[in-house]
Amino acid sequence: MAAQRAPRVVAELGRPETPEETAARKAANSKRHRQNQTTLNLIFALIASLVVVLVIVLLVPRSDTPIERDVDVSAIAEQAQVGASAPLVVPELPDGWRPNAAEIRTGSDDITAWYVGMLTPGDEYLGMYQGFDANDTWVASLLARTLATGVVEIDGVEWTVYDNRESGDDVGNARYGLVTTSNDTTFVLLGTASPEEFATFATAITPTIQAQ
Repeated sequence: MAAQRAPRVVAELGRPETPEETAARKAANSKRHRQNQTTLNLIFALIASLVVVLVIVLLVPRSDTPIERDVDVSAIAEQAQVGASAPLVVPELPDGWRPNAAEIRTGSDDITAWYVGMLTPGDEYLGMYQGFDANDTWVASLLARTLATGVVEIDGVEWTVYDNRESGDDVGNARYGLVTTSNDTTFVLLGTASPEEFATFATAITPTIQAQ
């Protein structure tokens, strides 16, 4: 009969482990192993996700050309004219002007306006609002409640100027603005474009203004 092997002496204890201590040690080792496996699985899953994202980014075609909406102002105006009380502005502008919005808008003050948004040849923004039965409060809200700075005549039409280009206040897109009224229709031009580009746009809509 083989001799029974003496229990292993644990250095930390200076004596052999008891059955309870052996069971506890094995349970702790098993728990650490499971935790390590879980951590490794999470790391592998994260790496796999990053690889998938990288592949998608590399496969999706990209372009340095800004995305612009193809907006047919004339066609939209023709459809919207049915509900308008005056002829809607369809500006005829030189090459380089790109419309990116055209729609009827109704604000919280119940003022209805025909809106046309443009990108200028200088890649700046110019928006036009043609408001019907508008009031001073509506105009002030569009122009960030800024004050008029002068008057200018463009192609026979007198415009009130709102020049906020040197202002340190947050005026949004109302860096520069022009306002004129013809009968019951108010025209508000605003944006980041230059005064010369504003003058070009104002000249383009003069026939519509004079027809109000």
